[in-house]
Amino acid sequence: MTEKLHDLNKMLKDMTPTESIPFVLKNVEGIKVFSTSFGIEDQLITHFLNPYASQVRVFTLDTGRHFNETYEVFQRTQNKYPLLKIITYFPEPADIVTYVNEFGINGFYDHIDRRKECCRIRKVKPLQKALEGVSLWITGLRAGQSQSRQELEFLEWDKVNKLIKFNPLMNFTLNEVELLTEAYNVPINTLYKKGYLSVGCAPCTRALAPGEDFRAGRWWWEHSEKECGLHQSK
Repeated sequence: MTEKLHDLNKMLKDMTPTESIPFVLKNVEGIKVFSTSFGIEDQLITHFLNPYASQVRVFTLDTGRHFNETYEVFQRTQNKYPLLKIITYFPEPADIVTYVNEFGINGFYDHIDRRKECCRIRKVKPLQKALEGVSLWITGLRAGQSQSRQELEFLEWDKVNKLIKFNPLMNFTLNEVELLTEAYNVPINTLYKKGYLSVGCAPCTRALAPGEDFRAGRWWWEHSEKECGLHQSK
C-alpha cells in the first residue's frame, strides 16, 4: 500500500483538483466518501465533486451544538448541488445524556479531558460509523491550516481508520480557496466574513483577531494542539 500511494502521489503532484479528483476516484477501488463541515475548503471540494455525485458518498456530522449559520449554509449547499445527497450522522443520545449528567451541559470548559470526551462522543464516534467499510476518505485539509498539518500528502494511509485519506487542496493557500469559491459562486458560511475562518461547535469557536493563527479560534481557552481527534492518522 505504501508503495502504491507513493507512486500515485508522484503522479498527483502537479494536478489541479479538477484533474486529481477524477484520477483518484478511478485509481482507488471501493467505497469513497467526502466529509464536510461546510467550511470554505469543504465547500470548494463540494463544488468540484458535484460532477461525480454518483461515485462519492457525502456526509456531515451534526454535533447538536452548531451555529445556526452552519445549518443555513448546509441548506444553501443542498439547494445548489441537489445531486450530492448529504447524509447526516448524529451522536448517540445516551452518550450525550451521560456526559451532561456527569459534567454539565458546558463541562468541556472545565478541563481538556472533558473537552476531548465531548469531541469524542459528538464527532469521533459518529465519524467512525460514517467511515465503516470505506476505502477512500476525501477531506478539505490544507497544509497551511496548522503546524500539525504541515506534512500532509495528497494520498496518505490513515492507520486509525484503516483507509486512504485524500487531501485534494493540500497545497492551496487560503487566498486561492477564497478566489475560487468567489469565481464559482460557491455558498459560504456567513460567519466566515466575520472572522470565523474555522467554524466548529458554537460554544468552542470564536472569531479570529487580526494576525491570529487559522486554528486559534477553536478551543481558545486551551493551550494545546487545536485538533478534536478526527484527523489523527499518524
